[in-house]
Amino acid sequence: MLVRLPESLRRTPQGHEAEAILRSCVHCGFCNATCPTYQLLGDELDGPRGRIYLIKNLLEDETGPEATRRHLDRCLTCLSCETTCPSGVRYGQLLEIAREHLESRHPRPWRERLLRRGLRLLLTRPRLLRRLLPLGRAAGPLLPKSLHPYLRAARPAPPWPRTPHHSLHTPGAAGNDGAKHPKAASPGRRMILLEGCAQAALRPDLNVHTARLLQRLEITALRPPRGGCCGALSLHLGARTEARHLARANIDAWWPQVEAGAEAIVSHASACSLMLKDYGRLLADDGAYRDKAARIAALSRDLTEVLAAEEVAALRPRHVKTIAFHAPCTLQHGLGLAAQAEDMLRRCGFRLLPVADAHLCCGAAGTYSLLQPDLSHRLRERKLAALTRERPDCIATANIGCLLHLQGAAVIPVRHWLELLAEED
Repeated sequence: MLVRLPESLRRTPQGHEAEAILRSCVHCGFCNATCPTYQLLGDELDGPRGRIYLIKNLLEDETGPEATRRHLDRCLTCLSCETTCPSGVRYGQLLEIAREHLESRHPRPWRERLLRRGLRLLLTRPRLLRRLLPLGRAAGPLLPKSLHPYLRAARPAPPWPRTPHHSLHTPGAAGNDGAKHPKAASPGRRMILLEGCAQAALRPDLNVHTARLLQRLEITALRPPRGGCCGALSLHLGARTEARHLARANIDAWWPQVEAGAEAIVSHASACSLMLKDYGRLLADDGAYRDKAARIAALSRDLTEVLAAEEVAALRPRHVKTIAFHAPCTLQHGLGLAAQAEDMLRRCGFRLLPVADAHLCCGAAGTYSLLQPDLSHRLRERKLAALTRERPDCIATANIGCLLHLQGAAVIPVRHWLELLAEED
């Protein structure tokens, strides 16, 4: 694609990156075949190829900002197009650049800005969200129906597992004086657990299930204070500066444990896992955090990756189920771990049923279900029809957003796969 970005933009890291991505697109249109919104709407501008042209025109000469915003807002950022693209176009990164560009140069009407700012303020602060949930439930009839699944989902956390006691000293070898001196004991395997933001308020039990599961594998889950939101929600809403601030805060919170030998940073929410692995790119131009961010990204693991490297036969629950597995877009298109997750569930004894069009998004997509409820619900109807066609005992998924969204309309239970393994706890 021929690209003529203004020199002032080309000199910036974002402009340089956008130009490289735009030039890699060969206009083949394969991406439209797997784009959920293109399938629903049939509009070229609501598919990746059309959106790429809109972004190109916007960045070159600020053409059509409002039309561009409308079609970019309808994008789920599901990354199915990246899985399909034969040219390796990094559409997700281009979309991130365009959204930030629009927010900074073409501000939304104040009501839209207030709504998005409110979502970022509320959903990234679990303590605040936890305090407001009772008020939300009391005001339920007055609130949009799209919020009801989130209000109903909240539940208390079971007790956190006790951390195994490691003695400070163990008998050591005799020294030169013939006396035995104590020797420092190994603290065992340790992984930092990302407890999340909205999920930590709505479903804190999932963090406890993760800690218990790791403990059964003789791994201690660490909970450093001051860790918080991974930043994905802010980034997807065009607030890149805020996302970078949240990333730095997490790095500061986790770094002492990283230096002390924690072997990984683990998340059971695939959207958060994908974001953590992107910290190196997000802070690549930050001299103070660049190296630390790259180290954090290298240490980040989705829980499915952790279990793929472990012997999971001991995790097999007593009563296994026939399930339809919904692989979130972040798991399959972002992380490329859908096959590993399915293999892990089969090794634990579950029977997985076939799901038609498994590559298509369920419509949750972070705040998409709140900001684009019509499209989101239409996508959910399609997904639930595919997931329930073979009559499974339940639907299992790997991301809190997908879980709550599907749960809002499903006629059978929707569970995080962690819950299925934790039923005997």
